[in-house]
Amino acid sequence: MARIRRSDIYASEREIAKSNISRRKRPSTFWANLRTLIIFFVACALAGLAAFELYLSSLSPIKNLEGFKPNIVTQFYSHDGEIIKTFTAYTSTKINIEDVPEDFKKALIATEDKNFYTHHGYDLTGLARSTIQNILAGHVVQGASTITQQLARILFLSNEKTFDRKIKEIIIAARIEKTISKDKILEMYMNNVYLGSGAYGVESAAQTYFNKKLKNCTLPELALIAGLPQAPSVYSPFNNMDLAIQRRNQVLTRMYKMKYITEDQYNQAKEAKVHLTSVPRFYTTNKAPYFTDYVMKELEKLGFDETDISQGGYKIVTTLDYKTQEKLNEAILKNMRNYGLTKANQQAAVFSFSPIDGRILAYAGGKDYTQSQYDRVQAIRPAGSAFKPFVYAAALEHGISPNDLIEDAPITIGDWSPKNYSSKYKGKIPVYTALMVSSNVCAVRLIKEVGIRAVIQTARVLGITTPLEYDYTIALGSNGSKLFELTRAYGAFANGGYVVQPYAIERIETSRGKVVYRAPKTKVSRQLSLKTAAEMTAMLKTVITNGTGRAANIGVPCAGKTGTTDDYKDASFVGYTPNIVTGVWVGNDDNTTTRSIQGGTVPALIWRDVMKTATQKYGKVDFNYPEVKLIPSYLLKQNAEKEKQEEEPAEPATETEQAPTPVSVDPIKPATTPAEAVQNFKRQSQQTAAPVPTAPAETKAPTPIPMATPESVR
Repeated sequence: MARIRRSDIYASEREIAKSNISRRKRPSTFWANLRTLIIFFVACALAGLAAFELYLSSLSPIKNLEGFKPNIVTQFYSHDGEIIKTFTAYTSTKINIEDVPEDFKKALIATEDKNFYTHHGYDLTGLARSTIQNILAGHVVQGASTITQQLARILFLSNEKTFDRKIKEIIIAARIEKTISKDKILEMYMNNVYLGSGAYGVESAAQTYFNKKLKNCTLPELALIAGLPQAPSVYSPFNNMDLAIQRRNQVLTRMYKMKYITEDQYNQAKEAKVHLTSVPRFYTTNKAPYFTDYVMKELEKLGFDETDISQGGYKIVTTLDYKTQEKLNEAILKNMRNYGLTKANQQAAVFSFSPIDGRILAYAGGKDYTQSQYDRVQAIRPAGSAFKPFVYAAALEHGISPNDLIEDAPITIGDWSPKNYSSKYKGKIPVYTALMVSSNVCAVRLIKEVGIRAVIQTARVLGITTPLEYDYTIALGSNGSKLFELTRAYGAFANGGYVVQPYAIERIETSRGKVVYRAPKTKVSRQLSLKTAAEMTAMLKTVITNGTGRAANIGVPCAGKTGTTDDYKDASFVGYTPNIVTGVWVGNDDNTTTRSIQGGTVPALIWRDVMKTATQKYGKVDFNYPEVKLIPSYLLKQNAEKEKQEEEPAEPATETEQAPTPVSVDPIKPATTPAEAVQNFKRQSQQTAAPVPTAPAETKAPTPIPMATPESVR
């Protein structure tokens, strides 16, 4: 056998290895280049960070920092130039670091800056991490400002969310760290940070929320205060107790995880109830507090937070009409006091805006902001008969005329038998009269005729977003709606069928006068025909001149509708002129009965007082609508009877018949009941040539509206 040489074996192995290597897929040139590029950029970034770190370490201290006092002034202006609110340190009490409880220091550090005592005023690693997370999320989900950076922003910078400002913030923070000690930085931060409800500084917050010195606050109270800097209004227990408790418990969880408190302390603090002091009276200028709260929410949508605004030194010009707002504040208190509505739970809300351009002119979510900061303009309450115009608008859109006759008589649908107020009925009356006297059964007959879906659709396109049951009872306003949306919807009747979106902010300027925001063109959409808007306005005018809303008469062309729910729990009045729409709600916060308050009483009186002031500059301008003739009920009935007789064989006239004798007209006295209102309207129409035909015999009477089978039965 031939002997195999070792060299031959090695040669064979080399050949096999070469063959295996050649069969392997070589790495792509693209991926190799990409890897090289990534390594290059990472190296550049690290080099840049190192260079920036060296630059920061070379910065000089800030002179006289300990005696520095920030100039915190942001002001809200009304449209007519009045300062309506000033953000400033009007509730500010200084505290020394030695007097701050250790639990509060730990709570604040655990929440705002866990590495406070180890960094140099900035955390570049944390900044890079948060930047990546924000980029991946597509919006800001995590901040990276240390306590020192926040202090730098409070003392020296604006609150613009720009990369340039962030760099300046880091530079100033580095200089602050070189100037004063960590404890002094923490002390200055705690004395200047805004914590909501007008409180600047932690000592002021303790007094504002708990009527205590900070050193006397319990662990859960300290944790609640420590959670406020991120979003003072959102987490304020005065505004939202549930969110305040959730935020407090987040702070406690962080303290527990960092071993600042024991498990027993953690569990007991989480279960503790919050006992607040009464809401403090504000010592700053705040002439429209509910409105400014609404402005703050609009600012948040624009990308500002409360700290930005309170410490940014901005000039914010709003849409508010100060004279109207001043009268509104007075009208609520006066009229509610006159009717004995002085208890804390007895409240009112008013919302007023321009149906033409959407400017919010006046706004009040309650009668006393110091008693309750809850905004009832945005509360969901049943509208009662103030919802009926949507039923009538749907009917008009479906071809029904204001002069059509409708049966004001008892009706039953299934097991539901709605009734009129005082159970009084008038027989056949015009559609416009049914709305004027707020007939319940007529509203039900109309929704039965045009369909529930049509009414809901009309309400939706006019801006009502709250849930509406697919039920005939919605015709009487059984479902809840917001006063804000109800008032906005009436704006379509005032503005030719166009729905306008209300807004509160005209523009925002920095302390240097630079305009950083200007309101865009108002959003407008056509949702009703001009004919329907004109007919609805003509009908709703009669509510004020002769119907349930006579108390709201201001002596200029205006239209509106009263609303009263079952058991007098809610009363409202929504009305408008060609230039202004105003809605008023009165009721009890606990949903109990007001016993006797109706939409035509306190709400109508508040509306009258507000609108007298709001409409002064417009004079007695009328709606620019085509003429709508409302024919008196008795003429419609006469003509209907005559048509009926013409269909039957006519009897020959006798020679003794004579022409009717003219009737003298007496002065019309103010009506005090719906029946008197209808009678007055008849007599007034006889004296007014425009709405009454000169030849009754030639006026063709509309036929009564046929009563359709309910949709549920179909």
